[in-house]
Amino acid sequence: MKIGISLPVRELRNDVGAIVAFAQQAEELGLTHLRVPDQVLRPGGGHLHEPLTLLAFLAGVTKRIELVPSVIVLPSRQTALVAKQAAEIDVLSGGRLRLGIGVGRSEEEYTAMGVDFADRGARCDEQLQLLRQLWTQEQVSFDGRFHTVQASGLNPMPVQRPIPVWIGAGGVPIKRIRRRIGRHADGWFVLCTPEQYPEIRDEIAGHASDADRDPSSIGAEAGVAVVGPRQAEWRDRVAGWRAAGLSHLCLRTLGGELDAQGHLDTMREAHAQIPQ
Repeated sequence: MKIGISLPVRELRNDVGAIVAFAQQAEELGLTHLRVPDQVLRPGGGHLHEPLTLLAFLAGVTKRIELVPSVIVLPSRQTALVAKQAAEIDVLSGGRLRLGIGVGRSEEEYTAMGVDFADRGARCDEQLQLLRQLWTQEQVSFDGRFHTVQASGLNPMPVQRPIPVWIGAGGVPIKRIRRRIGRHADGWFVLCTPEQYPEIRDEIAGHASDADRDPSSIGAEAGVAVVGPRQAEWRDRVAGWRAAGLSHLCLRTLGGELDAQGHLDTMREAHAQIPQ
């Protein structure tokens, strides 16, 4: 099981030095990936960096750690532009991007972005098809319900062809999202409980088989907080997710009202205690 960590951008805010230090220490410790959240507009304010911009920056100050936005609200964004931005990060990082996407739940954000909230699921399905074509073909011709591309392509192309795409959804993913994961995704972000996980995993595997895909190729990643009320039991949760067969896990230092040094110390202490 690959173990990464969430970059605590909400608490580090505009302390660029602390952001760099956290990313570099995660890499030095051998954590496999670094996750950052997305939201363009936040109701009532709240601090959050734009993830693709931030990851492009972090690509230049790290060497090995995988870079993971989790998750981009894909239907609210222009598909060709996301394809270009993702390809650029992949090039700048030497092939270290894993693109997390979802459809989001904020109708207000969709309205502000000038995109119809009601058809976001159908739009996302089409986007996933177009993204893979743009990342693997130098010339793409695509005529869909939402997109038209006429003999055009990206240059430079990404290092990974295609860039891996993982899907996230809050709590227990609805049937339509389970189908989307099985048919299109390289993996999914697990936000359900360990008890709910097996049934959802098996349904996703069924959709993958129906689409002539190997279900074992679809990864799964859960998150575990190493601070807060679950601090005393987090090691058991890591062991439980490992036993469930997850391919990835993400540690979180958020929620403990830590300062920059506190996040570094907590990450280092948690890494030293990860059950083997």
